[in-house]
Amino acid sequence: MNPAFRSIHHHGLLRVAAATPTASVGDPAFNAEATIALARRAHEKAVDLVVFPELNLSSYAIDDLHLQSASQRATRDAIARVVAASADLRPVLLVGAALEREGRLYNSALAVARGRVLGVVPKTFLPNYREYYEKRWFASGGGLAGLSIRIGEEEVPFGTDLLFAADDLPRFVVHAEICEDYWSPTPPSTLGALAGALVCANLSASNVVIGKSRERMMLSASQSARAMCAYVYSAAGPGESTTDLAWDGQGTVHELGELLAESTRFAHEPELVVADVDLERLAQERLRNGTFNDSAALLGHPETRFRRVGFAHRPDVADVGLERDLRRFPFVPNDPAKLDEDCYEAFNIQVEGIAKRLVAANAKRLVIGVSGGLDSTHALIVAAKALDRLGRPRADILGITLPGFATSEGTKSNAWKLMDALGITAEEIDIRPAATRMLADMGHPFGRGEPVYDVTFENVQAGLRTDYLFRIANQRDGLVVGTGDLSELALGWCTYGVGDQMSHYAVNAGVPKTLIQFLIRWAIATGQYDAPTNAVLDAILSQEISPELVPGEELQSTESKIGPYALNDFFAHYVIRHGLAPSKIAFLAWHAWRDLEQGRWPIGYPEAARTAYDLDTVRLWLERFLVRFFQTSQFKRSAIPNGPKVSAGGALSPRGDWRAPSDGTAKAWLAELAANGP
Repeated sequence: MNPAFRSIHHHGLLRVAAATPTASVGDPAFNAEATIALARRAHEKAVDLVVFPELNLSSYAIDDLHLQSASQRATRDAIARVVAASADLRPVLLVGAALEREGRLYNSALAVARGRVLGVVPKTFLPNYREYYEKRWFASGGGLAGLSIRIGEEEVPFGTDLLFAADDLPRFVVHAEICEDYWSPTPPSTLGALAGALVCANLSASNVVIGKSRERMMLSASQSARAMCAYVYSAAGPGESTTDLAWDGQGTVHELGELLAESTRFAHEPELVVADVDLERLAQERLRNGTFNDSAALLGHPETRFRRVGFAHRPDVADVGLERDLRRFPFVPNDPAKLDEDCYEAFNIQVEGIAKRLVAANAKRLVIGVSGGLDSTHALIVAAKALDRLGRPRADILGITLPGFATSEGTKSNAWKLMDALGITAEEIDIRPAATRMLADMGHPFGRGEPVYDVTFENVQAGLRTDYLFRIANQRDGLVVGTGDLSELALGWCTYGVGDQMSHYAVNAGVPKTLIQFLIRWAIATGQYDAPTNAVLDAILSQEISPELVPGEELQSTESKIGPYALNDFFAHYVIRHGLAPSKIAFLAWHAWRDLEQGRWPIGYPEAARTAYDLDTVRLWLERFLVRFFQTSQFKRSAIPNGPKVSAGGALSPRGDWRAPSDGTAKAWLAELAANGP
């Protein structure tokens, strides 16, 4: 194993924290000790960056006391104590203080690391409305660039043009803004992100009123999404003056619009909320999004207007665990409300897609091969809902079950039960005579009565099913509905020119296998169909996933051949959506799946299906996934029919999210895994 494999830094992750110290009403010495105590806790937790509240050293709600020389001198002394204490601490500290410079007082954020002040960023937007009177005490830092300020015996950079960048840890680039700055229409962090900062921090006081926490959460989430960054927010907590205001100490960490961690509000104990943010993911997202670069160009390339203050962070390769809630099923939310919303949207995207295609083609019916398996079941219930929505009878769906040499009685029975329950037109065609004749014509041993069950034997059955469906669609003025899903397309687990790869409309092509299971469960839970239909759907969900092509064996398990769909969908998400390196994907998968006691499961996921995967298992199936995805399967994806994109996690249509050569190689991905992985 690469000795650095277990290190978060090795995989482009950075540990950040929002700190909520116990505050005082204007006692900088007390505030310095509270800050140092939390900085030491952060050091013990291997945190790289800690963001403290606005004016946490000076205190915020002291009004005209900001203009007292004694308060200003005490603040300078507090800064010196924090700087000295930081000498042997791992984290970069962003602390807040009121600092005088050239006859003006600035509400400032100081970046402190390894015993020195890296720079000072003054607040740009000073609120002076409702309960705020900041312009009474402070000068705005707007437009200040290229300046310096004396801190102790040192002249350090001063201005709103500062980024703090580690010399020895790529992508550890930080921008700081203060409270009102991100309430403005033009947050300074937007320019900071466009100039290269991947972590944006907000030192905030922000008194609490009803609904304020939701507003802060919305602003942090939206700024992290727009600026494609991690956003660390820390608001003042208990201990500040409550003369006319109150404080809740809200701390949050967001990444690309997603909440990673949040503090306990109104807590009277100091708190440190910690999360690992993914700098590689953020950098890759910016590469994918041309609008990000266009915005930089439109604003005159902000990176030319920012100073980068370098520092030595001294990262190590220790295994410090992972402070990040990883979804085992990245296409499926863990939160019940979000899962319900996602399933509603996914289901209706598919329904609208097939309904529009049916109307546009002026077809009389939809033709579906119904096997009794997951994919054809889902395609069928989507088609039934589309006919309902169009006000057409479900009899306009022609479901055909096409049993072959290994079709089990269970799946065949479920296919018929489902078609009967939905009230569609149903037929059965036994493909065995035609398959035997074709194999005989080809000179295949099976045609002479020999039990040879090779890939030709399997694909003759799959191909005949598709031939029947297309010819019947021609005969009866119908459209063949594809049943293959995104997971099968990613793995190439489909036969070229056959129904799971070819159709008139591939309604499932944007839906991964793991999500299909939840969509069917959602349809049951939300009463989309009647009780008899739901009973059949329950039975289908409990079946082993199998192609049922080889007779005389135990039931074939698809997952024993290609790996667990849970892992394959995990791999696919991080390859398709984020373009992460294989070693990083292995690291994330290992953390997500190694301990079933940790982390949440999506609601409704059956206990019996919960499985842990060790590192060897993750690597085995990841290597096979990489070969299948990058080397052997693209030619099948390059020729898929139309179908709706469903998941924000990506799609594989050559007309949409994914374009790649059909004759590519997986060598670079396998080499990266070998060099950097487990």
